[in-house]
Amino acid sequence: MDLRVEAEQWLDEAGIDQWRNPQTRAPALAKWRTDIAAGRTWMVQAGDVVLATITLAPADRDFWRDSDCPEDAVYVAKLITARAAKGERLGGQLLDWASLQARAQGKTWVRLDCWRSNTALQSFYLSEGFEHVRTEAPVHRLSGWLGQRPAAVVRHPDSVLLKESDE
Repeated sequence: MDLRVEAEQWLDEAGIDQWRNPQTRAPALAKWRTDIAAGRTWMVQAGDVVLATITLAPADRDFWRDSDCPEDAVYVAKLITARAAKGERLGGQLLDWASLQARAQGKTWVRLDCWRSNTALQSFYLSEGFEHVRTEAPVHRLSGWLGQRPAAVVRHPDSVLLKESDE
């Protein structure tokens, strides 16, 4: 949760309205706690310092339709990297790790949704090989920019995260 708070502060300082909306923050945190309790959230640590977290969550049915074949994908949520890890490409490496998990499960896609107004984050995902699928705008959600990439995509093949997963 400390990473989430740090990310909220950084986003606020950057003028990005993500994650601080009083109507959506509490439900989002509750959903993340459920994912943590269910064992769907992983951390990257260096000693006692948490550098990143990623959740592989079920398909969010506010966004992904039956016609998307939601069972054929791994869904990335709450990908957060510590400011201390800036420049280490840890976010991209975690996306590659998610691709590895998808392939191990026989899935075709890695999918995600992100904040509709966070164009910098959307650009990051595009640079990591994701394609914009569509944007959904349910009234009760501020996320909804949907992206996917084939599970076969690996943008950081020298990542220590991939090597440790092979062991």
